[in-house]
Amino acid sequence: MLENQVQNNGLMGTLRNKLKLGNITTNTLIVMLLPVAVIIPVLVAKLGVMGIAAVFVIALGIPILFGIIAYPKFGIAAFMVTAFMLNYVSEPLPPDAPTGILLDVITYLLIFGFFVKKKFDGNWDYFKNPITYLIITWLGYNFLEAVNPASPSILAWVYTVRTVGFIMLMYFVFLYQINDIKYIRFLFKLWLGLCLFAAASGFQQENFGLMEFERKWYYSDPLRLSFLYINGHLRKVAIFPDPVTFSYNMVVAVAMCICFLMLKISTGKKIFLICIIPFYILTMLYSGTRGAYVLLPAALALLAILKFNKQILMAVLAAGFMLVIVVFMPTSNPTIKRFQSAFNPSADASFNVRAENQRRIKPYILSHPIGGGLGSVGIWGRRFAPNSMLAKFPPDSGFVRVAVEMGWIGLLLFCTLLFVILYTGINHYFLIKNPELKVYCLAMVLTIFIYNIGNYPQQALVQYPSNILFYMASALLNVTLRLDIAERKAQGDKSVEKLIA
Repeated sequence: MLENQVQNNGLMGTLRNKLKLGNITTNTLIVMLLPVAVIIPVLVAKLGVMGIAAVFVIALGIPILFGIIAYPKFGIAAFMVTAFMLNYVSEPLPPDAPTGILLDVITYLLIFGFFVKKKFDGNWDYFKNPITYLIITWLGYNFLEAVNPASPSILAWVYTVRTVGFIMLMYFVFLYQINDIKYIRFLFKLWLGLCLFAAASGFQQENFGLMEFERKWYYSDPLRLSFLYINGHLRKVAIFPDPVTFSYNMVVAVAMCICFLMLKISTGKKIFLICIIPFYILTMLYSGTRGAYVLLPAALALLAILKFNKQILMAVLAAGFMLVIVVFMPTSNPTIKRFQSAFNPSADASFNVRAENQRRIKPYILSHPIGGGLGSVGIWGRRFAPNSMLAKFPPDSGFVRVAVEMGWIGLLLFCTLLFVILYTGINHYFLIKNPELKVYCLAMVLTIFIYNIGNYPQQALVQYPSNILFYMASALLNVTLRLDIAERKAQGDKSVEKLIA
């Protein structure tokens, strides 16, 4: 009812009515299209191939932009696909091509569409939950960092808040626009499908070699190449910007597949899930990211705790037994040897360097309660304040970066947010009665847990698509319970009144 009201009234309805050809006469249509018929040949004649590309982008882009605003479910799916694929399709482009603007535009369009729809819906009950309150608080703290007196450059804050601050607003879009179980199923299929494409890309890079545009991307930046080329082996990134994002998303995909095996689905689908789990694990190893290797055992341990039964316990014990064999078996394979080193960090030189960096920066964190300013560390710090101490500091860990940039107060607030998200998800898992929604909630709890653990050795929540997937998972924790309550109310279950209260 509300969906129809929004689509048939206001801005969306006006645009839709104007575009109905039945209301336009032939002469009017000729007058409207005549400038287009003149402009297109001029663009092609003046700009050549670029002109053809511009015409194609305009012809395709305008309907897509309209679709993102008017049909938010299409917009969310387009956002996911773009977040996964943008780095891959932009590799052949010049390094300074502003492709990231595309994700910003989709973000702003989805937020704009959200406010357009809320104009016809005054119900804000969806947002009355602990996660929402903490995200609003964390978002406010991010904006307060703009006036941090220790910040070396306001421009560093502007560029960083795009992927750290504004992306948090997508939580509210996901929470409101995802409102039926069929769409949740579609999103999970899309999510796993994109991860499968990424895994296939990583497999191709490892076993069949790099494509020409991939090779140019790898070797175009000597600093990047030195980071990716370790012990005579090139770490694979698949379609992602770095091997960390690749490996973490493969672990998340494995955890989701394991959860989805608990659904009442056909035998063929279960066989398919069982087959792609080892494929995800294999391609994760190609990334050479040691921090990712411990994430799956940690997720399985949490799964055994939350869904404690004989079958799960036996499966986790069997997986643990195989893990022990792989960790301690003798091998000359460089991929397996790197995997084994993840479970002996004290013997790892890079781990010891990171520990020393954290010890060295600790006095600065303690003496700067609100940190050195958002964006003072990393690429934006080196760009806008190259001579500052923090610009040269390698944070490695996502938690260390928060502590350095936003102080120990920011770190405390951030950890509180993560704790509340996990606590809410676990609580909702035990409250939900619908078996399918219960599994979806469990999958999202494991996803958030994986990103949380992975944020310590690496920066897990700053790159696309991990950042949007994290906030989508956080929103789905509330969405699954909301749909379960609505279903139980429709069935006359009066016990849900206690949950609503």
